[in-house]
Amino acid sequence: MNVLVVNAGSSSLKYQLFDTNSGKVLAKGICERIGIEGGKIEHKQADGTKTVREVEMANHSVATKIVVDTLTDATIGCIKDMSEIEAVGHRVVHGGAYFSESMLLTDEVVEKLNLCIDLAPLHTPAHLMGIKGCTEAMPGVPQVLVFDTAFHQTMPEKAYFYAIPYEMYEKYDIRRYGAHGTSHRYVAGEMCKILGKTEGTKIITCHIGNGSSISAVKDGHVVDTSMGFTPLDGVEMGTRCGSIDPAIVTFIMNKEGFTPDEMSDFMNKKCGFLGVSGISSDSRDIEAAILEGNHRAELAANILAYQIQKYIGSYTAAMNGLDAIVFTAGMGENNTELRERVCRNMEYFGIEMDYEVNAKAHHQSNVIKLSTDNSKVAVYLIPTNEELVIAKDTEAIVSAL
Repeated sequence: MNVLVVNAGSSSLKYQLFDTNSGKVLAKGICERIGIEGGKIEHKQADGTKTVREVEMANHSVATKIVVDTLTDATIGCIKDMSEIEAVGHRVVHGGAYFSESMLLTDEVVEKLNLCIDLAPLHTPAHLMGIKGCTEAMPGVPQVLVFDTAFHQTMPEKAYFYAIPYEMYEKYDIRRYGAHGTSHRYVAGEMCKILGKTEGTKIITCHIGNGSSISAVKDGHVVDTSMGFTPLDGVEMGTRCGSIDPAIVTFIMNKEGFTPDEMSDFMNKKCGFLGVSGISSDSRDIEAAILEGNHRAELAANILAYQIQKYIGSYTAAMNGLDAIVFTAGMGENNTELRERVCRNMEYFGIEMDYEVNAKAHHQSNVIKLSTDNSKVAVYLIPTNEELVIAKDTEAIVSAL
């Protein structure tokens, strides 16, 4: 089945066309500056050939039509006409408490998704625009929504509840939702294949990038995850502070005269690597500065590694054991120094790294075992593939119609 996977932002639309039978990406690209002057589409063919075209896109409907026109283009396209797109799969950041699995798009699903806008105000309106765009540009083509939060819906109450008045949960759905669930689901599933079983497994998946989250996956199901009500919670990130004493929020607001929106902007965009180092939110810049002897850059890197170690320790306790640790996403897959910082001084857990293998494991697409054969806990680098998960879910749901 040919499935078009869509990830819609407020002024962008990323896409990949999958042949789910082979698992191959037939083409991919991004439309940028939708609704803004200077729009363009960047399209990559399966052989890596890239084409960039400047084209104005008034809205997501126009952008989707341009994507279809590009995919069917006689020169750079990969299909003959739109009828070869058999389904569309959408990445949706937040499904709230409404969605615990991927869903076929219906009017009722759209109504519930609208109720999730307050939980992800930067993302959900964009998803709705992408859905509308695909509906108008490809009428009659079935669409499936795949939620980043769905994989985390197996958490027990004790893990997702906050110690606030219960009526706040009832009135505003305040609870731990997590994020990056599609990525955690993919790499946990691949790790279960390596272990040869799902039942009885205890895995910690570390999705570490500009945004980072860590999940405890027992018997193939999430029992806890580091991101919370929003993606601001958890470990230090590129520009996000992660978990901090809640009193710091009101303290800074009073001292700096911040409004709630300004405080939210501060915690989401001016903290993390950027705030601590004063240099950059990019781990590559941080690592380069460390080599030059920059203490604040080293502090930023050490904070993250230390926090990940603490999550590994607490999640091992929560699952009463640990079989494997998985690193994935931009930093998890490519930052060799980060992985070494995390896994050093963890002998108590039976972790024994092959640091020579680890040092060479970056910018590649293969699954790599980073631990030695003597290690009691397996440590792996598993490149994530969220788009493939979306395509496969879409195929399964549409095939059952």
